[in-house]
Amino acid sequence: MTTPTSAVSQFLVEPTGGKVVMEGPLGVITKIPGTATNSVISIVEHPVAPRLLVPPHVHQDHDEWSYILEGRIGARVGDDEFIGEAGSYILKPRRIPHVFWNPDDRPARILEIITPSGLEEMFAKFGELGARGELTPETMGATAAQYGSTMSMDWVPDLVRRYGLTLLG
Repeated sequence: MTTPTSAVSQFLVEPTGGKVVMEGPLGVITKIPGTATNSVISIVEHPVAPRLLVPPHVHQDHDEWSYILEGRIGARVGDDEFIGEAGSYILKPRRIPHVFWNPDDRPARILEIITPSGLEEMFAKFGELGARGELTPETMGATAAQYGSTMSMDWVPDLVRRYGLTLLG
């Protein structure tokens, strides 16, 4: 992962800019925090390791709009499952269960647009847990609940089997 550069302007985030809040198989770089947008939107970048599965979850109050920057990303949103390539958008509306994964043996990256902002704070807490070696599906679930999100492992065995994935946490 690249080290963020120092800010040139409060209105510019350079390609390597932002704040790294989580390192590991799923990285989180906060590019634009909600504090910069009056809580309207936040934008984070997720480097996604090969064959990584993020646990399925539902957000009650937040929509996520993902743009695939590099590689391919598999996703299931409700009953719709697909794999998108770089340049594709994945829409993950609130209150609809969703999950995403990297189906390949090479890294991927997505840019996540979150409306309204707030989930970037949850990701930062995940990063703190990870830094302490305490990031597990259980701790992720408890943290997610604080942000109106719930996790479910219902889809995990099938996705792991079909794509040869490793579950985050």
